[in-house]
Amino acid sequence: MHNNHFKLVITGFLLVMSLAATGANARSVFDSSEVGSIALSALPQQGQDTQRLIRQGGPFPFDKDGVVFGNRERFLPMQKRGYYREYTVRTPGSRGRGARRIVCGGPATTPDACFYSADHYASFRQIVP
Repeated sequence: MHNNHFKLVITGFLLVMSLAATGANARSVFDSSEVGSIALSALPQQGQDTQRLIRQGGPFPFDKDGVVFGNRERFLPMQKRGYYREYTVRTPGSRGRGARRIVCGGPATTPDACFYSADHYASFRQIVP
């Protein structure tokens, strides 16, 4: 009897942990409150310049500008692969691309939405006019 009780407790615990892990990792519905906003005018000047280049269709300073952003962390609203593209926001004093990015979804020069990350995708804020 004691052995069966122990198995039941362990099974229940594993089930609860499995459900908790699934819920923590699978965000099927985007909650806009999870991503704050930032006014275009509040972006650093380099971010405003990048946003202008996006709307003009380039030319972009880095080869990786315009590549598909996978949204693997699921911080942005879920969309089909290829929907999001990433662009570098120059960082003064940085020799490489730095950590600042703009990620846009939708048509290349008329995106549905763009998001700014100052910390290499650890957080995002939606760019608003």
